[in-house]
Amino acid sequence: MKRPVTVAYTTLAILFAGGLTIIAQEPEKPPKQPDDAKADFKKTFDKMSTEKAGIMAAARAHLAARYDLSDKPAAGVTMSRGKTIQEEPRVKLPSGLTWQQLASMTPDEIRRKNAWPLGFMPLPHPNHPEGGMLFPQFHIDEVKRQTGRDLNRFDLDFDIPDRFLPEFPPPIYLTTRPDLGDVSQGKLVTSENFYEIFSGILNPKQMEGLRLLVTPFPQQQYNATEDRRSVRPSLGVTCFDCHANGHTNGATHLAGDARPQEFRHRIETPTLRGVNVQRLFGSQRALKTVEDFTEFEQRAAYFDGDPMLATKKGVNILERGSQVHDMAEFQEILDFPPAPKLGVDGKLDPAKATPAELRGQAIFFGKAQCSSCHAPPYYTDNMTHDLQTGRFFEPRMIRKHMAVMDGKIKTFPLRGIKDSPPYLHDGRLLTLDDTVEFFNLILGVKLADQEKKDLVAFMRAL
Repeated sequence: MKRPVTVAYTTLAILFAGGLTIIAQEPEKPPKQPDDAKADFKKTFDKMSTEKAGIMAAARAHLAARYDLSDKPAAGVTMSRGKTIQEEPRVKLPSGLTWQQLASMTPDEIRRKNAWPLGFMPLPHPNHPEGGMLFPQFHIDEVKRQTGRDLNRFDLDFDIPDRFLPEFPPPIYLTTRPDLGDVSQGKLVTSENFYEIFSGILNPKQMEGLRLLVTPFPQQQYNATEDRRSVRPSLGVTCFDCHANGHTNGATHLAGDARPQEFRHRIETPTLRGVNVQRLFGSQRALKTVEDFTEFEQRAAYFDGDPMLATKKGVNILERGSQVHDMAEFQEILDFPPAPKLGVDGKLDPAKATPAELRGQAIFFGKAQCSSCHAPPYYTDNMTHDLQTGRFFEPRMIRKHMAVMDGKIKTFPLRGIKDSPPYLHDGRLLTLDDTVEFFNLILGVKLADQEKKDLVAFMRAL
């Protein structure tokens, strides 16, 4: 038996100086019934779960075309808790070219010869037309083990191999208790354990802020609606699902501030360590305070910048004077990892540094021009800069992502940088070696091979 349909009408009108003029009258669609939502979800699930294997195979093939993804750990250097660091440039060069040959060319010559490496082009989302939050599998597994929440997507998986991501779970350092060192106890902080880990360390406002940071709230792909991307209705995601332990796990998303979809930038989650010394937030949005960033994420970024979808899926409206402030108060005590070779001015102590690190420091503050943006002691100028990447290539479509110039990007702090791969706002640079090669071309400083190695050695000491 069919349900009776009540037809209502929406009137579209224009108010002219002479009065109100009716220009159209359209019937409103009846509200969806539960059976309709179930049918819509099943149709979406069947289609997208079937297509997933092919989409991910194409995404991984694209990464393999851009990068050398093999395991090449650096000798004698690790992240703060011992994970190996990958070394060497992983961006693949055009056939017949070396890095030195590429650096000898002008930007115009590189563009005319189509010699800009594919790995230096903007990095697309694994399925750019779809987009949305994606988490590394190690994070998904641990969250499910602890809390029962399932962050798997039936349509997509994370694409960048684990060896190029931060260590997990990352340590936590606090500006208020530097005497404690890593306070994480080697655990991923979630709603299940935040109180036992931090009781007696945080004040009540900080504890409430942390509670909110590990509380799941609805998000575009993880919610209760029929157009979610989780198999079961979901409570949502937490701030610390991307900023694991106040750091990062490399989770990715699309920035919500550009349209159409093919022009949206992939965003690689930045660390929250050291936000107390920063004055700009968001890689390109230039939000002015961590409170702005916190509120923006919940109200807009969670829902691709669409307030209509936010209302439909369950937007979490934070109260600025208490909840936002409490969350920010915890974020602002997250510290950089210890750097025992640095003095109080943020530069190397000659008695502790190696010759390569000292040479690298001289290059950093000299020939390489790094310090013009990355000033000590935290190695940021709290500004945005346009790298003018459009000098080097013609705009083109890459896996349904329009690769154009990047525009202004904020200067990320370099303190603790070895703990935060991959690099640049979209994660296109897998290693610090890639980053040095990229900026060697961007700035045209023509570093020698040994100078590049020394520069990497210095940045690993920060």
